[in-house]
Amino acid sequence: MKTLILAGGSGTRLFPLSREHFPKQFIKLFDAESLFQKTVKRSLLFSSPQDIYVVTNKDHRFLIHAQLEEMGCTCTILTEPVGKNTLPAIYYGVKTIGDEDDHDNIAVVSSDHLIDTNTAYVDAFQAADRLAEKYLVVFGVRPTCPHTGYGYIRLGEGLGDGSLVDTFVEKPDAETAVRYCTGGYLWNSGMFVFSPKLFLQECACHAEDVVSAFTHPVEQAYDLTPKISIDYGIMEKTDKAAVVPLEAAWNDVGNFDALYSIFPKNGDQNAVRGEYIGINSHDNLIVSDRLVATVGVRDLAIIETKDAVLVASRSEAQHVGEIAKLLKEKGDQRSAFHTKVHRPWGSYTTLEDGQAYKIKRVTVPPKKRLSLQMHHHRSEHWVVVRGTAEVTVGEECYLLRSGESTFVPAGTVHRLKNPGLLPLELIEVQIGEYTGEDDIVRYKDDFDRI
Repeated sequence: MKTLILAGGSGTRLFPLSREHFPKQFIKLFDAESLFQKTVKRSLLFSSPQDIYVVTNKDHRFLIHAQLEEMGCTCTILTEPVGKNTLPAIYYGVKTIGDEDDHDNIAVVSSDHLIDTNTAYVDAFQAADRLAEKYLVVFGVRPTCPHTGYGYIRLGEGLGDGSLVDTFVEKPDAETAVRYCTGGYLWNSGMFVFSPKLFLQECACHAEDVVSAFTHPVEQAYDLTPKISIDYGIMEKTDKAAVVPLEAAWNDVGNFDALYSIFPKNGDQNAVRGEYIGINSHDNLIVSDRLVATVGVRDLAIIETKDAVLVASRSEAQHVGEIAKLLKEKGDQRSAFHTKVHRPWGSYTTLEDGQAYKIKRVTVPPKKRLSLQMHHHRSEHWVVVRGTAEVTVGEECYLLRSGESTFVPAGTVHRLKNPGLLPLELIEVQIGEYTGEDDIVRYKDDFDRI
């Protein structure tokens, strides 16, 4: 079986933990692993590394490469020019896989789900694999509560390993959700198994505009394809939809109430990650980089990062995404970036951002280097804190060690490299009337950025 991992989501309902350029699937919230890395480990149960394909966007491809590198796993990364929902992403992946080998079935999984890979999980995928030659198989999760944030599936005629899909129904209101749970409906997990031939045939029947778009090169295809989900585009139209129950514990970690349900609790039923003191406080989710203290509160999500604090009722957690949307509409970079920003060469953390200056901590892993570049509006002073830096400033190239520093005047071509075997860490002080990240001219770059 081959595996197609969808890894392009933005996770706005977990703001401020999740940001557009570092969404929830890459945050290491569980066992020092990200949800993406856990997804890859699950995929390795059925697929070899060379049979795992990841569809993502241009902003996340370097994150994916870095997290795969941590695992020692090499997979194929497919980059979408722009997000157009799940059907174009899946079609792009399936068409790429089918062009190379259309004999194996394909499992389509999301990168941001937390799933218990027990025996029932393996059994469900094996059952779906057996049905996949004749059906587009979706996994249905048995409801644990009348959740109003999921779509539901009503089962039809039995197929031995599963059932035909009678009906897909959209997210219900609370009363309807109770009726669905008692009526045997399943949650729609958004995970699938099918043969590439059958999927492409059904796309030709029900999504001609998507198929037509992908007769062109990828960049043009994404200009032409509609923005549409696989549910709307295919699954709700096809007569070849089947469902296999997934009996394993499943959570899409879709909001902070879902995160609360996963985290271990203390004696007051508070789920805590970080330093916390609570007095007469119960049933709260606390995630913080510093001490949080509460008195007399309950059923709250209190999320603190270095540049934002969220306090929300857990029952209203589904509305948190609206905050990220408002910030983005205002052009506020906090919707997209943490104070720590990941780059393909490493990362930097903004320590202070003032008028005409900015201070950063820059970390470069061994053997990595930044682009050969120049800034028009700012000078930079580098002080090495740890490791060894190979510095190019104009025509000069030299080494700096811990405690040593150098100065890069505005308008000077320069480059920073870590030639050593240990991480390089330095403090960068920028001085200038403009210190924005777009004041950069790249001459050479190891990562083919513009």
